Formats: sequence, structure tokens, C-alpha cells
Amino acid sequence: MNAPTDTSRRRGFLLGALVIAGAALAFLATSDVGEDLVYFWEPTQLAEAGDDAYGAQIRLGGLVKEGTLVWNEAAQDLTMVVTDNVHEVKVHAKGAPPQMLREGIGVVVEGTMTREGVFETDRLMVKHSNEYRAPQDGVEVTELYRTVEGLE
Repeated sequence: MNAPTDTSRRRGFLLGALVIAGAALAFLATSDVGEDLVYFWEPTQLAEAGDDAYGAQIRLGGLVKEGTLVWNEAAQDLTMVVTDNVHEVKVHAKGAPPQMLREGIGVVVEGTMTREGVFETDRLMVKHSNEYRAPQDGVEVTELYRTVEGLE
């Protein structure tokens, strides 16, 4: 009996690798992996999606529109409008918002769009800079937190 040559070993390895890759692709194509995907959209993309937006798990990113942030602390209920300066989406959230949340700031909310035209979110994240600036000498503490708490 003849011993396998290097060429036949390479062909066997290549054939085995192709079979494994094909099986993995077939598994992904037939499984429900797509149902676990979370899409990142801006308000314009959400508006363009039409009926495809309803019920899908979406991360919506944009700015909190000035004059739309309403927080009911007693009910732990928050409403706001998120915009990309082209389209606007009304957003509703339950629970305490991040302390840095304010109008005009970038946010990412994760949830689903309802047929009533309201984006129901169960996760609200504030976009912020990763730059740290040390406080200047003589600046009061209330002045440092003006942008965070909206103090005037």
C-alpha cells in the first residue's frame, strides 16, 4: 500500500475544511440567529424602514430635542423626542434615567417601535465625551455639575 503524499494530504485537509465551513454556513442560514440581531438606526432610517421597524429590536441613536424631555419621578416615567435633525421619534421609558441625561445631548435607546408611533425603550444610554478636564481653581462645585444637572 502506498503512503499518502503531501498533495493528497493537502487535498484531504482542504476538502475537510470546506465541508466544515459549508456545514457552519448551513447552520447559520437555517437557525434563528437573525432574530437575535439588534439594528442601530437613526430616526431617518427608522422612518424609512416603515413596517419593518415594528417589533424589531432596535438601538435608536440621536439627540434629545430641546423642550421635549418630561420626567415624572413619582411614576418613574420618562418621555422625550429623539431627533437626527431630519426626523423625530417620540420615546417612552420606565425607570430612572441616567444622571447625565438632558436636552440636546446624544442618546442611544434600545427597544421596539410600536404601531402607535412611540418607541418603547427598556435601555437608555447617554453619549458623552471621554475627555476629562480637571476643574480650574476657584470654581464652585455647583458650577462643575451645571451641564449634568441642568442647573442655571
